[in-house]
Amino acid sequence: MTISEFARLVGLAPSALRFYDDCGLLPPADVDTTNGYRYYDPSQADRARLLRDLRELDLPLPDVRRALDAPPSEVVDLIRAHLRTLEAKSTATREAATRLLTQLLSEQTTAVLGGPEFASAIRQVTPAAAPAAEVSGAPVSSATAAAGELDVVLRCVLVELSPEEVVFVATDRYRLAVRSVRPVEFGGASTRVLVPAAELAAVGRWVAAGDGVRVEVDGGLRLVRGDEAWELTAVDAEYPAYQQILDGLAPPVCRVVVDRLQLLNALEGREVVVFDIDPEVLRIGDEVTLDVIGTGSTRIGFTASLLAAALAASVGPDVLLEICEPSRPVVVRSADQGTFTTLVMPVRLDG
Repeated sequence: MTISEFARLVGLAPSALRFYDDCGLLPPADVDTTNGYRYYDPSQADRARLLRDLRELDLPLPDVRRALDAPPSEVVDLIRAHLRTLEAKSTATREAATRLLTQLLSEQTTAVLGGPEFASAIRQVTPAAAPAAEVSGAPVSSATAAAGELDVVLRCVLVELSPEEVVFVATDRYRLAVRSVRPVEFGGASTRVLVPAAELAAVGRWVAAGDGVRVEVDGGLRLVRGDEAWELTAVDAEYPAYQQILDGLAPPVCRVVVDRLQLLNALEGREVVVFDIDPEVLRIGDEVTLDVIGTGSTRIGFTASLLAAALAASVGPDVLLEICEPSRPVVVRSADQGTFTTLVMPVRLDG
């Protein structure tokens, strides 16, 4: 087949076929030595179409070269790894655009939140931040400096403000807490600000005493209640891409609703707890049996204090556990409040 005929067959431009020949990715079946014309065999069509599809994914040429001669399982791994890279770049691009737009739009961002609901969000989210730690006097390398910045970030709460919702986020690596509150009023551009969890926790009672609290972001974070105001420190640092974690959760294989206080009481005095769950019962060894309503069965372990903290931060009589696999984060939700979500890392069960 001539290069034009083959190009039409596989959906590639003749110029692309010449380029892929020069790269050694798709040499023609034959080349006329007198005029240099390239000729292709129909048996090369599948390789050409795979090459076309991989390049449409913007897969780098070195990875394309590997994929063309690799087994399907390795190609799948290459594509999945490339998609993760693209998603990370997309998230970084959106965050950079948000920061830039916030800088360019001089209008102050404001949101009015109901006092009790704001206080509830503070109570639920701030315990998930890492506790304050003493600063080491050891010499600081670039690696330890980066680790130090992450430690500072993990002692903070991320506050994201938009017309639709104000989202509070905190994590200590082992737990992730996310609470959204719908603003009563909103003005300005969507933005985000990082504040120390200890400072936010300290204003919880003050916030709860107001019918409405005005949140103002203009470089820092200012809370206004009537004629009183409270200034919180704004931390200039990058927060972990928590939304990627939430979006990356696999569908649960086990979902159960259990009495929150009964489960919380069952964790008392334990360091590590192992659950054997089926659609009707949650067992902890031979000592504890709790009735549940759900689907799926699994065996999973937790650090009792981490799970207890997530249960204590929840509200309502029941809690929903969503488990995708015993080594992945478990979603802990109040069964009757969808605006608060906690992720808790399980522990590995040897044997």
